[in-house]
Amino acid sequence: MVVPLLNEEPNLVELKTRLDAVLPTVADRYEIVFIDDGSRDGSFGTLRELHDLDPEHTRIVRFRRNFGKSAALAAGFDHSRFDIVLTMDADLQDVPEEIPKMIEKLEKGSDLVSAWRVNRNDPISKTLPSKVYNFVTRLLTGVRLHDFNCGFKAYRRSVLDELQVYGERHRYIPVLASYRGFRIGEVQVNHQPRLRGKSKFGWERYFGGFFSLLTVIMLVRYTNKPLHFFGFVGVVTLSIGTAIDVYLSVLWLIFRRPLSDRPILMLGTLLIIIGIQFLFFGLLAEMIAFSARRDNDYSIVERVDVVADVAPVRIPAAVE
Repeated sequence: MVVPLLNEEPNLVELKTRLDAVLPTVADRYEIVFIDDGSRDGSFGTLRELHDLDPEHTRIVRFRRNFGKSAALAAGFDHSRFDIVLTMDADLQDVPEEIPKMIEKLEKGSDLVSAWRVNRNDPISKTLPSKVYNFVTRLLTGVRLHDFNCGFKAYRRSVLDELQVYGERHRYIPVLASYRGFRIGEVQVNHQPRLRGKSKFGWERYFGGFFSLLTVIMLVRYTNKPLHFFGFVGVVTLSIGTAIDVYLSVLWLIFRRPLSDRPILMLGTLLIIIGIQFLFFGLLAEMIAFSARRDNDYSIVERVDVVADVAPVRIPAAVE
């Protein structure tokens, strides 16, 4: 269990107590990795006390300052030691008693299970933008989840081994995992109102999330073929500009109509220049992607090797 937190001192004791009651019902061995993302209240002191009381199941990673949720999750994934990893926020709005549902869905064949807060207990200032955000994300990515923003998830280690989490990409782990061929599941869970502590919600999260969505779409669809994106935009823009200028050229050459009073001439020329620039951007992006390429374009789920004692097949030389 990985729990990122920021200034959640009032909730930590109850959270730990409830997790200790639930986790033994789904696993013989477990750990809770708390990631203190630069808290300024007494969160770290409370975590130290919890660790002293139960060092076998409690681990703490403390950041020097606030680095964000993606960094906290990445650190939690790096420091967790088991093949099944769950994540949950520390505000107690996600219900720990729903963990067995997540594990059951995982055992039925999913590689990643995301919680869906059907009856979300948050003000409309959070729920309405979230609905719009989830709809747009489903539409643009093709991943049919209802609640991308929910931090309550369960992963197989194989998923985490293939993904890099940074910036705001924690919101799109299901999208990146789906692109790699992993099976994505979803379960409906209860959601509680925040009783203690202060929400970290801010409108800047949606701006960051929007730009991260554009980044993820580019990574998912065009990482190894950026020319397909830039080239398409460039060809469309170049074609429109060329059509405009050809039309104006016909008017001038055949019908002798002056072009000095036609601002559309400047528009057509500008579109041609922009189209050519997009094509060159695409070519440069292809060269950069090729030279900087490190990750594989595939994800292996299973491999069957040749038996060691089988004699290799010899291919006869070609007869000239």
